[in-house]
Amino acid sequence: MEQLSVIVESLCLQGTGNLAVSFVPDTANSLLPVWEAGAHIDVHLAPGLIRQYSLTGSCNDRRRYEICVAHDTASRGGSRYVHQQLRPGDRLTLSAPRNLFALQPAKRVLLIAAGIGITPLYAMALQLEQQGISFSLHYYCRHAQQAAYQSVLSAPWQYGKCHLWLSEEGNSPRHHQPAELVQPDTGTLIYLCGPEAFMQHQRESARALGWADEAIYTEAFKPSVASREVGDDETFIITLASTGQQWPVSSQQTIAQVLVEQGVSIPLSCEMGMCGACLTNVVSGEIDHRDTVQSAQEKSGAQQQVALCCSRSRSEVLVLDL
Repeated sequence: MEQLSVIVESLCLQGTGNLAVSFVPDTANSLLPVWEAGAHIDVHLAPGLIRQYSLTGSCNDRRRYEICVAHDTASRGGSRYVHQQLRPGDRLTLSAPRNLFALQPAKRVLLIAAGIGITPLYAMALQLEQQGISFSLHYYCRHAQQAAYQSVLSAPWQYGKCHLWLSEEGNSPRHHQPAELVQPDTGTLIYLCGPEAFMQHQRESARALGWADEAIYTEAFKPSVASREVGDDETFIITLASTGQQWPVSSQQTIAQVLVEQGVSIPLSCEMGMCGACLTNVVSGEIDHRDTVQSAQEKSGAQQQVALCCSRSRSEVLVLDL
């Protein structure tokens, strides 16, 4: 995976508790790799502390990358480090952008965000505006002071409309529904980003109103709590299709841990089933999908991939395309 050496250019508050961070190449007059709205990067904050953040802002500006990080009191280290220790001038390493949440061809686009979930959808709004594609953005926050990028979002748009809905005014996601959801439209695609409970509520609402699963795209910032069933964590066997080598994966191990212990080189990043870095084709066996990267359609398709860092096997043997 390509690594990028960058310098922290600036830190700027974007609403209460949200810190926008911009990175520039550490080599003068260099340009960063091309990206599109929905892409994310790995940020190597400190030894052993790697976090994934959506890129935001305009994808036309290759002189810098921008992320926006919410202050999370339950932080495992990333949010706390960004808010308390990161400073302009710090040198960091980033991964090249990866995009598992890209805009798909559509006549119209409905963007629905909550909290810091605005970051990829803000980039999408800017990209759609540039492309001349009709869109509507609905952004849910508790208070107006928490809204990020509010000055840009509240300005006039030629091809889109942006709406800010506040819980303090009685317009929480539980009590307010975007008008565009009421009538399903085959020419419209829906993109959701925010806490898992928020996205689940929006997905269920859209489905109940007649929207097809294929029209709904999501990205989570926290791993969902996987459903547990009897036998979920029983030991199973993984087999490498290329060599036939086999190893057991106990209830206390992940597939990734076993492969690393056996010296098999695999790409790893978030290790929570959120980034897609370790998705690997499966030759045979039934996957117990626990990642939040793949869509329901991908998880039930003819050619399935397993997230080595979190998913397991429902069959006794899982043959990996490795």
